[in-house]
Amino acid sequence: MAGNLGGLWVPVATPFSAFGGVDLARLVSHCRRLLAQSAAGLAVLGTTSEANSLSLEERRAVIDAVLSADIPAARVIPGTGSPSIGDATTLTRHAAAAGCAGVLLLPPFYYKGISDDGLFAFVAKLIDGCGAVVPRILLYHIPPQAVIGWSIALIDRLRTAFPEVVIGMKDSSGDIARIKTALATFPNFAVFPGSEVGLVDLMNSGAAGSISATGNINTRAVADLIARYRDADAARRQEDANALRSVLQARGPIPSIKAVLSEIYRDRTWREVRPPLMPLSDDERTALLATPPVRALLAALAPA
Repeated sequence: MAGNLGGLWVPVATPFSAFGGVDLARLVSHCRRLLAQSAAGLAVLGTTSEANSLSLEERRAVIDAVLSADIPAARVIPGTGSPSIGDATTLTRHAAAAGCAGVLLLPPFYYKGISDDGLFAFVAKLIDGCGAVVPRILLYHIPPQAVIGWSIALIDRLRTAFPEVVIGMKDSSGDIARIKTALATFPNFAVFPGSEVGLVDLMNSGAAGSISATGNINTRAVADLIARYRDADAARRQEDANALRSVLQARGPIPSIKAVLSEIYRDRTWREVRPPLMPLSDDERTALLATPPVRALLAALAPA
């Protein structure tokens, strides 16, 4: 595993006010709750954070708000990817100057059919643009969203060229065989599956942990699954985690996670998403909250 990275890093859901702006106070409060419930760290500005619906100024403000709240920079890995190399470099430099543990870097996802040479050039130019202060980079592989991705051959090339910088990957491909290939091919490379589905198997194969959306609501259970993946009851806990993930995926993970957060916090403002996403309808929300996995989660989180 690279450095001290490991465990559950949560791609923090971004709360919006009724007027559509980022609600930084609610964001900080949510971050503190995640850390208190055993998250190893915060992957702010990820997919679940709706980061690509935020402006560059809003993304910088999120990083600043979290770090200004006495949350250690060593427990923050912001997403800094963008189709614009200028924006990606600006945000990556900002995270590096703040002392963040690293950054999550999406490939530049607008143009399709991009060669490995083109993606290598993008990363090399970004690293050069960071100057003397270069953060550790975790490549963010999510072809279901980005379409393009980081091939195994390209990862090898980047690790060879930048061994102290390109130190890990979040793999949200859902391709267990590919993740295992990366684990077998790259020792001392922090590979984080983007879902807890199949996580016990992947932890046994050497995964560093997980960067999972459901960590926003199921924090302690996913962190526990990572910490105790060799325990006798790991298979049962894996089944429980899979069941919750499944009901969230069925209705759209981001609006569903926010619907559950609105119930956890007793705060309907948490249902807000930024267009083009739409919140769950009242009927969809009622149906989601009535599913056995969500009912069990809410019961476990209820005050005694």
